[in-house]
Amino acid sequence: MGTFAVIYTYGTDTDTERDAIRPQHKDFLADLHATGRLRISGPIDSGAGALLVLEGESAAEITSALDEDPFRKHDLIADRSVREWTIVFGGLR
Repeated sequence: MGTFAVIYTYGTDTDTERDAIRPQHKDFLADLHATGRLRISGPIDSGAGALLVLEGESAAEITSALDEDPFRKHDLIADRSVREWTIVFGGLR
């Protein structure tokens, strides 16, 4: 099992729609967290994006899981980067 850092960059002028969809987005993330896949997440760049850290077998698996995010389904994410992350110091456990 690997650790993956995911960066979302939200589309411009999507604040109002993100506010409307946010409860569904948060429920989706809460479900991933409850299963242990999502370790941490939160907004970055003054809310222009988000950082998510997940555990999974591959970047493809993480990408597939995040395709179900309501923000993604409503085209509110302009860019998404999924990168395997090797933790050298500290930890998430």
